[in-house]
Amino acid sequence: MQTLNWNDLRFFLAAARGGGLLAAARRLGVDQTTVARRLSALEAAVGARLVDRSPRGVTLTGQGQALVEYAERIEAETIAAAERLGVEGQPLSGTVRLATPEAFGAWLVAPAAKAFHDQYPGLQLELVPESRSVNLSRREADIAIMLSRPTQGRLVARRLADYTLGLYASRSYLEAHGALESLADLPGRPLVWYIDELIDVPELRYLDQVADGAPTMFRSNSITAQQAAIASGLGFGVLHKFAASQDPRLVRVLPEALDLKRSYWLCAHADQAKIPRVRAVMDFLAAQTAARHKDL
Repeated sequence: MQTLNWNDLRFFLAAARGGGLLAAARRLGVDQTTVARRLSALEAAVGARLVDRSPRGVTLTGQGQALVEYAERIEAETIAAAERLGVEGQPLSGTVRLATPEAFGAWLVAPAAKAFHDQYPGLQLELVPESRSVNLSRREADIAIMLSRPTQGRLVARRLADYTLGLYASRSYLEAHGALESLADLPGRPLVWYIDELIDVPELRYLDQVADGAPTMFRSNSITAQQAAIASGLGFGVLHKFAASQDPRLVRVLPEALDLKRSYWLCAHADQAKIPRVRAVMDFLAAQTAARHKDL
């Protein structure tokens, strides 16, 4: 096997993560021919086919998958070394992409954006609200807040915080229609909920713990939209305590009967976690969440 060229590996990683030559070309700012040529050069150097090409894109072979793990370690170490050498006496710079559940991003991350900028003026934070679990191995994000601890891939994870979900309705709805005596009364009341078939995260499937069979008047996989609908007086719904408590139109209902606990996990690929700017964002998130743990 010939000595591997890092530039060829860079093109290979872009194709593997994007699933095709066109996606890799767009990411790297080159044309598809250049990507194809670099891939062919890398395959010649290793003496093996790394991807299967088809009209729909590229699929990694067994050798290609093995090389991805090796190339990602080289990439992370190269970036980390460059940043460490540049950190001495200089502020961190660059972009960090953070994927979070919508509520966490909207009510915990976004309000801390000014504090983050003040602490790290050279860093740009990209917030991607996702209801699904992103693929950190494919670098869909540098950091992800997940609702359960990942069990696959070379990921590092730590429990960030536990949070509470409760049943809420608007003051106007309760004044017009009356309060609930117990959860047994809920199936006869209008409910705001998720679109079941679009739920990708098992931790969001808790309707049976609340009011299985209740008529759903409005469905959305946006928790912000759910909260707005409930606050408008449409009916009942389950909301994050840390978000709903900030809206004076909302009242928590039967807190003793419904008090769901969930957890946020701070996750990153093991190689990405070594990069100073990524580690800085992870530490910032941990500190911000700890400071607000009583609100959760």
